[in-house]
Amino acid sequence: MRAGRAKPRVAVAAVAMVLLAMLVAGCGIYTANSGRVDENRKRVFVAFLDNDTPEANIGVELGDAIVAALQRDNTLKVVGEDVADAVITGKVTRYLLREMATRADLTVNEYQVQIAVSLTFTIKKTGEMIFEKRTFNGSGNYVLNDPQGTSEQTARAEAAGEIVRDILAQVVEDW
Repeated sequence: MRAGRAKPRVAVAAVAMVLLAMLVAGCGIYTANSGRVDENRKRVFVAFLDNDTPEANIGVELGDAIVAALQRDNTLKVVGEDVADAVITGKVTRYLLREMATRADLTVNEYQVQIAVSLTFTIKKTGEMIFEKRTFNGSGNYVLNDPQGTSEQTARAEAAGEIVRDILAQVVEDW
């Protein structure tokens, strides 16, 4: 029985030594967000995105996705324009449905949705632009008649997710 008890202690000690070595070597756990947000950015307004594509409602969908992501992240507070410290404005510049794969008979069976937005993040008080007309891109694939249920809508959501992650990295994270 004593030998059985020694094994967990050895394993715990080994894990502790590995973690200590990682911390000493500079490979410890860290966060990109310092937890401090510039007072000029705490409250943000996300304007409706203009749509320069023929794809209906894509500007509204992406604007809603950005707002939802900021609310989930909870570092910044999404507010109305009148009380905002900062404003995100922009437009959807591209919505492309691209052929990705074909069958042996040369019929297309996989497509890719590509979306691009151009955004500006402005501090209202000073007029300073944290970024101006910055392009964010996203893509997602789907297969026709996919038994797993992928569709143009799921590919569109995947593309929007990539765009939103990039936006959060630029707006929220503090490297």
